[in-house]
Amino acid sequence: MSTLAIVISLMLLIFFAYRGISVLLLAPLMAALAVTLSGDVAFLLPIYTDTFMGALGDYVIQFFPLFLLGALFGQLMADSGAAQAIANGIVNKLGTQHVVLTVVIACAILTYGGVSLFVVAFAIYPISRELFRRANAPKRLIPGAIALGSFTFTMTALPGTPAIQNAIPIPYFETNSFAAPGLGIIAGLIMLGLGTTYLQSRVKQAAAKGEGYGHHTEREAEQTDTDNTDASATSMPMAIALIPLAMVIGLNALLTYGVFPSLDLSFISDEFEDVSPSGQTGLWSILIALLSASAWLIISQWKRWANLKGTVNNGCFGSLLPIFNTASEVGYGAVIASLAGFALIRDAVLNVSPGNPLISEAMAMSVLAGITGSSSGGLSIALETLGSEYLTMAQEAGIDPELMHRVATISAGGMDTLPHSGAVITLLTICGLTHRQSYGHVAMVTIVLPITALISVITLGTLFGSF
Repeated sequence: MSTLAIVISLMLLIFFAYRGISVLLLAPLMAALAVTLSGDVAFLLPIYTDTFMGALGDYVIQFFPLFLLGALFGQLMADSGAAQAIANGIVNKLGTQHVVLTVVIACAILTYGGVSLFVVAFAIYPISRELFRRANAPKRLIPGAIALGSFTFTMTALPGTPAIQNAIPIPYFETNSFAAPGLGIIAGLIMLGLGTTYLQSRVKQAAAKGEGYGHHTEREAEQTDTDNTDASATSMPMAIALIPLAMVIGLNALLTYGVFPSLDLSFISDEFEDVSPSGQTGLWSILIALLSASAWLIISQWKRWANLKGTVNNGCFGSLLPIFNTASEVGYGAVIASLAGFALIRDAVLNVSPGNPLISEAMAMSVLAGITGSSSGGLSIALETLGSEYLTMAQEAGIDPELMHRVATISAGGMDTLPHSGAVITLLTICGLTHRQSYGHVAMVTIVLPITALISVITLGTLFGSF
C-alpha cells in the first residue's frame, strides 16, 4: 500500500504541476497525501516539520549562495547589455544562413558563462524571431533551438559549467565542476551536433514544402524593470561582453586545479568538524568565480547603469523562487524516501544493473527528473536519498567518482523536459507557441539526444574509465 501511495502521489504531482500549480504548495500537499495513504497519518505533522522542512532547509543552506550569485550575475549580464551584445555579435558573424546554429551558439555561450537559462530565453527570443522571419524559417522551431543551446550540453555535459546541475553532485562524490572533462565534451558534441543537424533538417524540410515563418500574432515577452540599463548599453563591444563569461570559467578552473589543491586546508576541519574541504572546494570555486565576475561587471560598466539598485534587487529576488521550488521538491523526496514503500523502489533501482552502478544511477536520476519535471530537483532528490549508496557501489566497482558525477548530471538532463516541466512551459510561453506546435522538436533535442549522449558516456566510461 505504501508503494501504491507513492505512485498515486507522484502521478498527482505531475498532473497538477502540468496545469501550472506551484510546487511550493504541491510538494507538501502531495507528500502529506503519500503519508496519509501509507497509513502513517498519526505522524503527519512531525513528518512535515522535521522530515520535509528539515530536507528543504538543508538544501537551502547548502546551495542558496550558488542560486543567489547565479541569478545576480545573469541579471547583471542582461541589464548591462552584455547578453544582448554577445547575441548580436554572433548574428553579425554567422548571418541568417544558419539560423539554427546562430541561435544555439548564442544561447550556449550565455548559459555556459553562467547566465540563467530563463534570462537567456528572454534575451534571445526577440533576436531568434527576427532571424527566423528573415530566413523565412518556421517559428515553431525556435523553442527547439533555444532549448538545445540552453537546456542540454551547457547545463549538464561541458566541464566547468557553473549550472546548478553541475554543482549538486560535488559534495556527494567529492568532485568538482570539471569532473570527467573528456567524456563531458564528447557528450556535449553529440548533443550539439545531432541537435543542430536535426533542427536544420526540419528547416530544409519545411522549405521544400513551401512552409515559411507562418502567420503569428507576435507578443513581446513581458519583462520587468526594463529601465534598469542605459540605452547605450546595447553598443557594448562583443569582446568586452565576453570578459565576465571568461572570468567565470577561467577563475573556476584556476581555483579548482591551481589554488585550492596547493593549499593546506586541514585547519578548516580542525575548527569545523562537519566540513570536509575536499568536498567543498569545487563549490567554493564556482561561488568565488561568479562573485568576481559580478563585481567586475558592476565596476567596469559603472557609467552604464541607470538603476543598479534595481538590477541587483531583481537578480537577488530572482533566485528565491527557483531555489525554493527545488528545495520543496527535495523536501517531498525526503518524505517519500522515509516511507516503507520507497525501500522497494530503491532496491529495484539499485538492482537494475548490479554489475554496473552507472546504469543504475542513470535510471534513478532520469526517473526522478522526469517525475519532478526538473533536472536539479530530480538530481537533488536522487542524491539525497541514494548518493551514499552510489558512492559505495562506485568504490567497490573501482569506478572513478568523477564518472559518477558526469553520468548523474547528464542523466538528470534527459527526462526533465517532459510536458509538465516548468522550463518547457516557460519557454513556450515566451515564444507564444503551444505544446502542439513545438513540443515535439523540444523533446527531440532535450530528451532523445541527451539520452543518446548518456548511453555513449556510459559505454565509454565502462570500457575506458573516466577521462
